[in-house]
Amino acid sequence: MRQLDIVDLGRMRYGDALCEQQRLVEQRKSGEGSDTLLFLEHPHVVTMGRNGNERNILASSEVLERTGIEFFETDRGGDVTYHGPGQIVGYPILDLREWKRDVHAYFSGVEQVLINALSAFGIRAERIEQRGYEGVWVNGAKIAAIGIHISRWITSHGFALNVDTDLNYFRYIVPCGLTKPVCSLRSLGCLVDRGAVQCAIAASFADVFGYELRMAKEEAAIAGDR
Repeated sequence: MRQLDIVDLGRMRYGDALCEQQRLVEQRKSGEGSDTLLFLEHPHVVTMGRNGNERNILASSEVLERTGIEFFETDRGGDVTYHGPGQIVGYPILDLREWKRDVHAYFSGVEQVLINALSAFGIRAERIEQRGYEGVWVNGAKIAAIGIHISRWITSHGFALNVDTDLNYFRYIVPCGLTKPVCSLRSLGCLVDRGAVQCAIAASFADVFGYELRMAKEEAAIAGDR
């Protein structure tokens, strides 16, 4: 069975995490390293994907800076999204040549990972089969955003799941270009521990994509010191 390293980077600024992703992507492109799922949490940041529309950022750059929110344009798919404390962000760095060379299957697989993980806590999440509604939804509100990038069949970027996020920060954007509500596990009355959610996601990831998990604690500790 293929092996997946699970690395918890703790809280890390978006730019630093992007550099870590790029390092691991280059390793996999050269046939080195192993498939890895990075778990982390970002300080307040708004990111815009390659399909993004600047009109979906509702605050000026001055307001974002004054509020302590960084801004990055990225090469992931999707529109505008927010990351911040209380989210579980996951960046899978995978070589899809060892699974399926199918972008749609991979994206659907990531959605299914989160749907299955949330079901472990009694949350009935779903995907909406409509263009523009990618991600994971609960009762018409978005609980997880997904934006991916694939280069030479190596994946990067990933998902952001709202656990106990301050949802007020979403008022600075039109999330993913949709005027739809957002929710979190906390807003749904589920006060489960962050670590338990990460464990559920990792187990679901192994099940959906066919991996054996390995906790790369030493690498996580090194990365967390940056």
